[in-house]
Amino acid sequence: MARSKVAIVRTSPATVLEDYHRVMNLGGYQEVVDKSADTALKVNISWHFFYPGSSTTPWQLEGVIAGMLRDGYSKDLIHACHNRTVVIDAHLGERENKQLDVVEAHGLRNVHLYEGEDWIDVRDAVGDLTQKFLCLNDVYPKGFSIPKRFIGENIVHLPTVKTHIFTTTTGAMKNAFGGLLNEHRHWTHPVIHETLVDLLMIQKKIHRGVFAVMDGTFVGDGPGPRCMIPHVKNVLLASADQVAIDAVAAKLMGFDPMADLKFVRLAHEQGLGVGDPRDIEIVGDVDAASENWNFEGPFKNMTFASKNQHRIYWGPLKKPIEWSLKTWLAPWAYVASVTYHDLYWYPVIGKSRVEQALESDWGRLFANWGHVQPDADGRGYPDVGGKSAELVRTGVKHFLEGARLASMAIMESPELQARKRRRDLEAR
Repeated sequence: MARSKVAIVRTSPATVLEDYHRVMNLGGYQEVVDKSADTALKVNISWHFFYPGSSTTPWQLEGVIAGMLRDGYSKDLIHACHNRTVVIDAHLGERENKQLDVVEAHGLRNVHLYEGEDWIDVRDAVGDLTQKFLCLNDVYPKGFSIPKRFIGENIVHLPTVKTHIFTTTTGAMKNAFGGLLNEHRHWTHPVIHETLVDLLMIQKKIHRGVFAVMDGTFVGDGPGPRCMIPHVKNVLLASADQVAIDAVAAKLMGFDPMADLKFVRLAHEQGLGVGDPRDIEIVGDVDAASENWNFEGPFKNMTFASKNQHRIYWGPLKKPIEWSLKTWLAPWAYVASVTYHDLYWYPVIGKSRVEQALESDWGRLFANWGHVQPDADGRGYPDVGGKSAELVRTGVKHFLEGARLASMAIMESPELQARKRRRDLEAR
């Protein structure tokens, strides 16, 4: 298999915008992202509340947009792109994570895929490629839909470096999950690794170009993508090979990508990218790629919620409970997740971790985003402002927001929406 290239660059707030431009070009994005085609910047929101390492950072989004504009891309052909899940409010998330601030500052379009966008049957989009799927034909025997607008678009994924309770690590490949599967994504959890491989096949077929720019300023270890221990690591990664960038990020975290990450190994074996670090060319600050952060991973200290998710999808609760997640009873799981994560874990356990992260330079930059400005040369933010704990959510206001999110999990659930559509059709 031919070697792939992954760029890695060390960074700091003072140089972060210049560093994003550098890492993107070292990774060869202009060779992949066609200037004449529309480009979707696929934002990652793993939690609607700010939690370090969990979601696309504002400087990541700013760095990519500023870099593309500097290199001659038209802002009229760039848009932010968001998906929806039943437990994450994307509109709240883009505000709380200050992504919307960046998009609006540049006057870009902001696309929410589940609002007014057309979706097309995957068989009409990719044809005979469906015959090569590892699992999606079995998960969705009646087929599934993908966003019509993706066909012929470039896509630039904006993940962060972090662990995940289902896939050990998550990054570029997993970032396609929410955008390419319209409903009942949880049905794929028992075969999540195979699902990510099938989605990469689809991406390679429908997109003009696929590129990933990964933020490793804040990173997360533990039962991610939410309940993690944040760390500051000050690296950025970029690559046109989604498999390779995930492999390099995993290696930094202390994993063997071919042994520990089934989705990387399967994609490598399918020829969809390079997962073996020995066959990946590292460019940029090469010495940074040799670091080993010795993460304990997502399975050593699992939360109550993650333990039970594993029991349901792969353990003793699979037979008695998993069936309910494919019926109109499924919203019980969404409400349970919101209740545990938003109303208990975040204010009780996560609070101190967020407060500690806010004391770092990156935390101060986040807290003061919109008030501090880049230097005259646009290299970064030499002044990140003072400390602030205003972003830590507790108290009555947070409880009311959690209650709203629990209600949303029911009302926006695909099961309830499907019943509503049937009633509407019957009433016509």
